[in-house]
Amino acid sequence: MTAFLDNILGGLALGSVYALVALGFVVIFKASGVLNFAHGSLLLFGGYLTAVLHDDLGFAGALALAVLATAALAGVLDRFLLQRGGQDAHSAHVQTIVTIGVDIVLLTDLSRRIGGDLLSLGDPWGDSVTELGPLTVADSRLAAIVVSALVIGAVFALFRFTAWGLSLRAAAEDLEAAALMGVRLSRVRAGAWCLAGALAALAAVFLAAFPAPGLERTTGQIALNAFPAAILGGLASPAGALAGSMIIGLTEALVVGYQSDLHVLGEGFGDVAPYAVMLLVLLVRPTGLFGAKGTARV
Repeated sequence: MTAFLDNILGGLALGSVYALVALGFVVIFKASGVLNFAHGSLLLFGGYLTAVLHDDLGFAGALALAVLATAALAGVLDRFLLQRGGQDAHSAHVQTIVTIGVDIVLLTDLSRRIGGDLLSLGDPWGDSVTELGPLTVADSRLAAIVVSALVIGAVFALFRFTAWGLSLRAAAEDLEAAALMGVRLSRVRAGAWCLAGALAALAAVFLAAFPAPGLERTTGQIALNAFPAAILGGLASPAGALAGSMIIGLTEALVVGYQSDLHVLGEGFGDVAPYAVMLLVLLVRPTGLFGAKGTARV
């Protein structure tokens, strides 16, 4: 029973981090219709900056600068590379392909810089643990749950109570109608990309924290497990991204925790379990758990 509860708590912590990344996918898609396949590289960029700056600036200063720099990089990529292709549905498909090229360029450069090293981000939790009854929990996991809950709550408040959030929701419903009503789509897009970049940089801290060995060049690929979480919940639904992330996080933690009992599925089944769950759900709900069927005027 203790092992089961430990896996559940680990899954909630992992799902909380995945939610930060999945929200990035969703907010970009709502604002522009683009699937950002460079999201994992942006996360790695933010983590790398935190790792190389924390000795000089301290953890808080390095993280703040990394979040701002990653948000700025995401905004620059959208403004000066992607938006030049237009903002209609066909352009969104082309821009999605462009993000694959951006990912290759960023990942190649960052992999060269990181090499085979394991980089510490200097987080204040280190390898400390907390006793919760029969459970021994890493402080980094508790921090991941608390920080993610606060940040996600702030993001949902941003969607609900600000003019930018209203503009984002209007653009997600109908780009042309939103533009006719005076919504500046370029600003909405820029804000969405910057927000997604900031969330990715924050998520890097918890993906590299104990019990993980540190930041490595494959950390960005691990973050892409949040992609099936976004698809699972419904790509245009922030609430769906949150629910999908929890499902994916719990699934991955339980599969890894009970790997010895699931050996018939193969040694690395935990790596593909998120995608297996996504496929099973999409067979029943093609639009995702919270997705709505589109309508077309004929």
